[in-house]
Amino acid sequence: MTLLRSTAIHAALAALTLPALTAGAWAADSELTVFDWAGFEEPVIYQGYIDKHGEGPTFAFYGDDDEAFQKVASGFKADVVHPCSQMVSKYRDAGLIEPWDVSRIPAYADMDPELNNSEVFHDDEGVWYIPTDWGATAVAYNTETVPAEDVASLDVFIDPDYAGRTSLPDSSDDVWALAYLATGVTDWTDVTDEQFKAAADWLRKAHENVAAYWSDPSEQAQLMASGQVDVAWSWNDGVVYLQADDYPVGFQRAPKEGSSKFICGFVNLKDGPGNEDKVYDFINAWLAPESAKGLLDTIGYGATTTTGMETVMDEEAVKTGLGPIDAPILNQTPNDPQQRNEQLAEFEKIKAGF
Repeated sequence: MTLLRSTAIHAALAALTLPALTAGAWAADSELTVFDWAGFEEPVIYQGYIDKHGEGPTFAFYGDDDEAFQKVASGFKADVVHPCSQMVSKYRDAGLIEPWDVSRIPAYADMDPELNNSEVFHDDEGVWYIPTDWGATAVAYNTETVPAEDVASLDVFIDPDYAGRTSLPDSSDDVWALAYLATGVTDWTDVTDEQFKAAADWLRKAHENVAAYWSDPSEQAQLMASGQVDVAWSWNDGVVYLQADDYPVGFQRAPKEGSSKFICGFVNLKDGPGNEDKVYDFINAWLAPESAKGLLDTIGYGATTTTGMETVMDEEAVKTGLGPIDAPILNQTPNDPQQRNEQLAEFEKIKAGF
């Protein structure tokens, strides 16, 4: 897995020399610090920035959205952060971000309306969020050991035949998307107490089958490649990594209950230590149509601009799980912050066996 090796090497070297940044970092342009998921430092995603400035920004890495928020809220300094959509209101409510000046982002006018349709992202006070990438969370499985009919339903995760053979993400949002779908909910913006309880009960059953919770796509891919796990609730990138290693992986996005879709992007932190002009250069490089293929090839995610997606919507995009499906989709759009906190607390209890 070339990408994974590259990420791990850069993070390990930077951790030895830049302990002040965070647990893992990649130092380059000192005038722009990007706080991001590991893997997104691949230059092909923002090549236009390098072409203009001669090097990429400095990256610091986190493992999940809640970890990133806690670090920023505790004083960690960066210029931009790359949260998924349900975290935006949390950053805003905490007073950590400022609106974007979209007059400086030409591609904003080309944003896919379906991916930018939220008052949490933009309102009368400004544009708070620039969606940059999207993907699917669905069922990855070993096609040599798991019959296709077994993954025709999300109940594969509670099937006794798969005890000790499944893996779920250590991500509250993704596991609740799974649990809601499995119990008949496709819109998590209006969940009743009864629906929450049904999903929690289902998730407790699924927990009994879990061999391990994965914290990042490389770990999920390694769990499957080692033979320890045959079925995983997976993002696109874990599947892309396995495909690159010729692992017999399938990606079932259309079980009868459906699958999930997530949107991620960038927020502009207040009082960032870097150069604001370079912040906009970075975002514009990300949204350039030519960056869409690099994003698809390295991570397996789709671009949020219509022009960008037009450059990659071919058999390769469908292979990585970005094509249309005939099944319900739970969009991980921003939901009520209190509901999200309850989901997070309940997930921690379930993982602890309660």
